[in-house]
Amino acid sequence: MKATGITRKIDELGRIVIPKEIRRTLRIREGTPLEIFTEKNGEIILRKYSPMGELVAFAQQYADSLAQTTGMMVCITDLEQVIAAAGGAKKDYLGKAISEKLDQQIEDRMQSQAVPEEKKYVPILKEPVAEKYAQTICPIICQGDVIGSVVLLAKDARTKMGELEKKLSYCAAGFLGRQMEE
Repeated sequence: MKATGITRKIDELGRIVIPKEIRRTLRIREGTPLEIFTEKNGEIILRKYSPMGELVAFAQQYADSLAQTTGMMVCITDLEQVIAAAGGAKKDYLGKAISEKLDQQIEDRMQSQAVPEEKKYVPILKEPVAEKYAQTICPIICQGDVIGSVVLLAKDARTKMGELEKKLSYCAAGFLGRQMEE
């Protein structure tokens, strides 16, 4: 755990303000759900709640199957990070924070396809990484709320993506969204 040097007092209703700098850094906005954990030594830990967290093992199995079937790299994200990766992308993508452009595309509920040369290409990760070639991105929607995305990435420059990849990502996103409803 890292100390920030910032202290805050609890008000009469038991509330505490999370400093703006921390909210900005951690991308915590008004309405962001937080989980509260306590430790035996009196520590209170706040962690952003991810409904996709409940599906991590299942999402990994789905990503593995989709990658094996298509021969592409597959990433499944929540609104913060890559929660499942397969097809050669696992070590480069799993657990890494998603880019602000991908976050915005997910929030806008936009499905897209692109290659790096196009202006529509969306970096997947926040940190620079040797991006792949063609990509297809589809948001995961559960009960009307956006909760993540399915990303298909080509492994080489010759791979072109079309309607089939769009439909595969849409199918995967729809299936994962429905699993969260149950």
